[in-house]
Amino acid sequence: MATSESDKCWRECMDVAVEVACRAGKVVQEAVKHEKSVSTKSTPTDLVTEADQQVEELIISTLRDKFPSHRFIGEESSAAGEKCILTDNPSWIIDPIDGTCNFVHSFPMVAVSIGFAVKKELEFGVIYHCFDGTLYTARKGHGAFCNGVRIQVSKEKDVSKALILTEIGAKRDPATLNIFSGNIMKLLSAPTHGVRIIGSSTLALCLIATGAAEAYYQYGLHCWDIAAAAVIIREAGGIVIDTSGGPLDLMSRRVVAAGTHEMANYIVQQLQPISYERDDSDPGVQK
Repeated sequence: MATSESDKCWRECMDVAVEVACRAGKVVQEAVKHEKSVSTKSTPTDLVTEADQQVEELIISTLRDKFPSHRFIGEESSAAGEKCILTDNPSWIIDPIDGTCNFVHSFPMVAVSIGFAVKKELEFGVIYHCFDGTLYTARKGHGAFCNGVRIQVSKEKDVSKALILTEIGAKRDPATLNIFSGNIMKLLSAPTHGVRIIGSSTLALCLIATGAAEAYYQYGLHCWDIAAAAVIIREAGGIVIDTSGGPLDLMSRRVVAAGTHEMANYIVQQLQPISYERDDSDPGVQK
């Protein structure tokens, strides 16, 4: 496919993604008002609701109807046993409700996230903040936007002036929690302005893209938590890498994102790793 032809095709795909993300977000907005049916997946803290499954079905069925040859990676379909493998084919990477625990408690940090990759390279991302209707979008080479207004990361290089975001992850055993708290203590003693946990990886990453915070790191997130947001941060001028300092591996379940290389490299140097099974491991993609 010629470059101009493919560019037009992916732009059309993104237009559909925006429409379905907004529609799905409205479903989530309505669902949060009602009693939720909640169950667990891999751990007692890894929650799923009927709304997660219904919203994913809405998104995938809509996209599959328009793009029947494309592949799909979704959080709930992966939890149900579908292989989480990224191929060279055009692939949609979907988190129907990022921040499910927040959703259950009506804590207002919940998002729909839709990423799109071709030949294993991320092409665009769409993230819809379900509580306030904020729409984040980005397409490779075309900039990042919040409600149509271009956004840019913070260019702060000094960690002592940084606000850093993270998430806890699904593992809550004492050894993991000791490493997690130790990583936070290292960053707080840098010192930094502070460390925040908001319960939604995708929205935390969007805050990096807008410059509201300087850096984000996490062990234990999934490819659907990072795919859309990675495009948005990069197009906002930021850095998204592996916690080792190497290139981002979507399936590795670990990430560092920042507005500057200096900030990202500082975070990398402070972290003690936490081990999670890869998304594309076989068996057990939901470990």
